[in-house]
Amino acid sequence: MVVPSSSLRTLRDVIAEPYLRIPEATRRRVIVTALLALALLFPLIDSNDGDIDAVANATAFAVLALGLNIVVGFAGLLDLGYAAFFAIGAYSYGILSSYQVLPPWSEFWDPFQWLGLVEHIQDNGAEVVHFTVSFWIMLPLSALIAAFFGVIFGAPTLRLKGDYLAIVTLGFGEIVPIVARNTPYLTNGAQGLNGVTPPNFFGYAFGVLSMPYYYVGIAMIVVLIFVSARLKESRIGRAWMAIREDEIAAGAMGVNRVKLKLLAFAIGAGFAGSTGTLYVAKLQTASPEMFMFPVSVMVLVMIVLGGTGSIAGVVVGALLLQLLQSWFLQDLTQWAHALGKLVHSDFLQHVDLVQSIELIFGVILVLMMLFRRQGLIPATGTTAPLTHAQQTALPSRGEIATSLSGIRKGNDLPDGTPILETRKLVKRFGGITAVKELDFIMMPGQIVALIGPNGSGKSTFFNVVTGLDAPDGGQVLFRGEDITGRPAHDIVERGLARTFQNIRIFSNMTVMENILVGTHSRTTTDAIGAVLRLPKTRREEAHIRDWVIEVISIFGNRLMPRINHMAHSLSYANRRRVEIARAIASQPRLLLLDEPTAGMNPAETLELAAQLGRLRDMGLSILLIEHKLNVVNNLADKIIVLDHGEKIAEGRAEEVHQNDEVIRAYLGRTATARV
Repeated sequence: MVVPSSSLRTLRDVIAEPYLRIPEATRRRVIVTALLALALLFPLIDSNDGDIDAVANATAFAVLALGLNIVVGFAGLLDLGYAAFFAIGAYSYGILSSYQVLPPWSEFWDPFQWLGLVEHIQDNGAEVVHFTVSFWIMLPLSALIAAFFGVIFGAPTLRLKGDYLAIVTLGFGEIVPIVARNTPYLTNGAQGLNGVTPPNFFGYAFGVLSMPYYYVGIAMIVVLIFVSARLKESRIGRAWMAIREDEIAAGAMGVNRVKLKLLAFAIGAGFAGSTGTLYVAKLQTASPEMFMFPVSVMVLVMIVLGGTGSIAGVVVGALLLQLLQSWFLQDLTQWAHALGKLVHSDFLQHVDLVQSIELIFGVILVLMMLFRRQGLIPATGTTAPLTHAQQTALPSRGEIATSLSGIRKGNDLPDGTPILETRKLVKRFGGITAVKELDFIMMPGQIVALIGPNGSGKSTFFNVVTGLDAPDGGQVLFRGEDITGRPAHDIVERGLARTFQNIRIFSNMTVMENILVGTHSRTTTDAIGAVLRLPKTRREEAHIRDWVIEVISIFGNRLMPRINHMAHSLSYANRRRVEIARAIASQPRLLLLDEPTAGMNPAETLELAAQLGRLRDMGLSILLIEHKLNVVNNLADKIIVLDHGEKIAEGRAEEVHQNDEVIRAYLGRTATARV
């Protein structure tokens, strides 16, 4: 008997309904608790020490993957030399807990002996120092050491992007094992460190047993999952993801790109450093071959398999691939040998799948790129679709209150002080002068339109004013302060925000997250505050979320029902609204809009123009580039016309339209009849 598909769907819904009635947060807590309980009970369920050892090694690589996920998944920085920081952490503990380095004893070491960090011993009749730094001290200390090297390495290199950054990190990953191999007085060279002291926990020596290392690995995973989740959901995490999505737009929203990339690199390196300490303590030896390029590739494949940017995904991916290498492939190899004997196949009897692990990793990477780029557990979950009523509702114009709580008026300047002024501003690209000795003055509380034919230098002018391009001459003054050549994030902090001619939103972030990035320059939470989430941090987060809701409400039901939708799923007009809302969220004193109504139909254009007019009435100064002359004529208090980077006219709409130079360069003869 064939069961109708409608009946199957009904049965499925009946089964799923009790589960769906449970709040999502409760479901998540139950799942996490069950997984943690299973992890804690695993050594009791499977008492095979080989299996426990394999899973203990897998936990170390899961921690490594969590660290690289900060760099690659959150900040979008392709690091092919991540194993170098793993090596730094391993050698840091190995050197400070073995008999490799034995400096002469002197009174200098007395305080360290009292602290239990060194011992006074005899070596071939000489009095020397034996380092005895505790494993538990070295876990955080190795993280700090690796983070330090991450900053030292990242400072000169993180201005690079894409393939160039990947090549440089690859070089760093090769340098560290070479240094370890060629500094035998520290690392014992190619032979490797031996006699690394195992941890001791309140008198319990770990020795060579796998179980205690397994539990330390589980504890590190729990702690670092917590840290990663707190960072991802914070101001810092949103800034990282903004850099990953569009570095230029992130800078234009107040994100200090170099500082935030360095922070991601340092935190990722710190995760790797502490993992190196765990790994070398477990093996009680360290050699350069343990930290070569294949390790970096393996961790990267773990992230791709689990889901780039997904915290749970990278842990799952790391556990699966490491267990595949150390557990499953060994069993599969034995089964292949048995099958070869059965079918008299010489190839199957001699195949060694464990030695083919790099090939298998490559195949997995290719398959994931082809068929499931988001990984096993995607970083972004699905969002409930709009209801039928929401989809069919007539667009409502957002209602702006008499004064938005976060609007910062620009008319608090001394009389006669422009909010924006440029003096003899010049910008060249090779032999082309895009902006030519431009003098520009804009008073507070105005809407000024910048018009001109394509290629006249309008967007270049915006780029120079907002710090995306450095001028070749002249000055830019904002509220009487010289901001010439300042970086984009610094200019945003002073109250000057912008949108772009070609929409630059963060496609793989939600509408809410996109607009929250706009508040970056108005908030202060750092990485430590994000992890601890103290009352001050929670109040700040609640405040900016309320402010973002207020900004989104400007656009009515255009954006509000879509607040948790991914930006890439929006229509063109709604993406434009998100970009404008993001700029407003930065609480600017002057808002620069580059063709804000582009791609909108006439009704949407009139709607947006009315909203801009109301923002102007509240004291927000607006400078816009616009090709729709009806918008310019109705909105602008003053129009400035550019042609080949030069100002050819300035004044009210009726004055500009009558200007012969403007008619020749831009409007055309037919415009004269309309005016």
